[in-house]
Amino acid sequence: MFQGKTVVVTGAASGIGAATAAWLAERGAEVLAVDLKRPGPGAGRFLQADLSDKASIDALVAALPAGVHGLANIAGLPPTRPAADVVAVNLVGLKYLTTRLLPKLADGASIVNLASLAGLGWSQPEAKPAIDASEQLDFAGVDAFCRQYGIEGARSYFFSKEALIVWTLRNRWTWRDRGIRMNAISPGPVDTPILKDFLETLGARAEEDMRTMDRPGRPGDIAPVVAFLLSDEAAWIRGTNLPVDGGMYSNLLCQMHGF
Repeated sequence: MFQGKTVVVTGAASGIGAATAAWLAERGAEVLAVDLKRPGPGAGRFLQADLSDKASIDALVAALPAGVHGLANIAGLPPTRPAADVVAVNLVGLKYLTTRLLPKLADGASIVNLASLAGLGWSQPEAKPAIDASEQLDFAGVDAFCRQYGIEGARSYFFSKEALIVWTLRNRWTWRDRGIRMNAISPGPVDTPILKDFLETLGARAEEDMRTMDRPGRPGDIAPVVAFLLSDEAAWIRGTNLPVDGGMYSNLLCQMHGF
């Protein structure tokens, strides 16, 4: 499926990023594995980068080859980290890497953003002012932005995923003339190294969600879906946010609408 394809995977050292890198490599892709830490064997060629740092992203893009067929934006920080760091990595750095890499993407390339069920609130009216303002947000303005919009604590993670989903939706046709498409995936709770951070941050709410689910997701549940959206078989899917969460999104929708 991926013979002759070059795919950049961020966050490739652990969790969903590691599973995705391995899945793609096993199926013939040349994987360029981006992380702060070196991934394990089988993840592809390691390229170190700090997605909270503009200069580091610029150096990464300069080191990447032309003709990249796919970008899986999986790297992210949990809600236990400082709010400005979460927004910088999960949103600003992700968007900056994507837009800087566009000239090196092959025509027909696919971009997949790892959002989250935590971004479900993107459609609420109260979320719109901050999401709209984030369209012009750069690294230098993250601290002031978080103060202005009251983005602190766990809200930083929720906001970063809300804004990422909207950015994906808004850019459904932006690069259509080159056949470049972008989609998002929203997992529910997944058994990765940062699951503990989520449970600690969300407390009783997380416990209720986990009781509703039969089990948390596994990285191996998410990686094949990322790979599908990166593949040529998904060429007619554009600007979609796809829940991959064991049915949690459907459960929440039914609760919200009284079904």
